[in-house]
Amino acid sequence: MESNNFKIVSKIEIQFNNEELRNISYNSFIPEISQVPRKRTSLIVEKDKKSLIFRLKALDFTALRAAISDIVNFGKIIEKNLNLIK
Repeated sequence: MESNNFKIVSKIEIQFNNEELRNISYNSFIPEISQVPRKRTSLIVEKDKKSLIFRLKALDFTALRAAISDIVNFGKIIEKNLNLIK
């Protein structure tokens, strides 16, 4: 899907206390997004200093909401696992 077809662009950033936790989360999320076929959205995950940055492009708000929901659910899993580590 070409980027000029998209109508909605969004960025979500999840910040971590350190790079190790960021890397663990990144490595956990990559297999998840590679398995989900997306026709109406594009999702790119990037690592920044102590953050994961999710760059979303969507054709419509319903598709955007679904992609954001995937990220939120992933964030909940990260949060629960980090609480278990403590």
